[in-house]
Amino acid sequence: MVSWVLTVVGVAGLIVGTAAPAHADIYRCKRADGTQHYTNIKEPGRRCQLVVRSSKKSKPTSSAKKKGSGTSSSSASRPRDPARYSRYNTLISEAARLYQLPESFIRAVMRVESDFNPTVVSRAGAMGLMQLMPRTARSMGVSDPFDARQNIHGGARYLRILANRFKGDLVLTVAAYNAGEGAVEKYKGIPPYKETQRYVRRVLKHYYAYRSESTP
Repeated sequence: MVSWVLTVVGVAGLIVGTAAPAHADIYRCKRADGTQHYTNIKEPGRRCQLVVRSSKKSKPTSSAKKKGSGTSSSSASRPRDPARYSRYNTLISEAARLYQLPESFIRAVMRVESDFNPTVVSRAGAMGLMQLMPRTARSMGVSDPFDARQNIHGGARYLRILANRFKGDLVLTVAAYNAGEGAVEKYKGIPPYKETQRYVRRVLKHYYAYRSESTP
């Protein structure tokens, strides 16, 4: 299994050092050996191409449904229940340990996907906290997508599979959760979909925030 410490080296500041800015450009840079990686810092002396431009706007937007991922719930469907943001802490911790993912990462995906609403269903049929499509839910062993534990574990398991598939690249893992692994492989990086690029920015923004909150 790929270690998550290795999975995030492409995005500076995710594991060590200070937290990255909430709104950050993402570059695809080529190393001397020809390999490519993603980073939020344009590295001097390396050929870097801007692939996702930061946006100062952080309004929640309805997502266009992509393969394998759900969409953020509309503001009208969000429950007025602030306690929901901590209600699933134990389940998130459990899934994080089992699938070797940072809790802040699972939490960030859940925030963007459903805003911690366990009953939300997207127009495309994605369900629950991690917005699992029926086919994805079945393949992840989820029999009841509205059961919080099953849904969180199913989403975390899928994230782990994607992380392994993309050699631990955090950005590509997030993009694939939204657009599907086929699209990421086709474009050899973040697909040129405005929704997916916005999705990546939003997940990273929340990831940085949650990670900062958990840092002593």
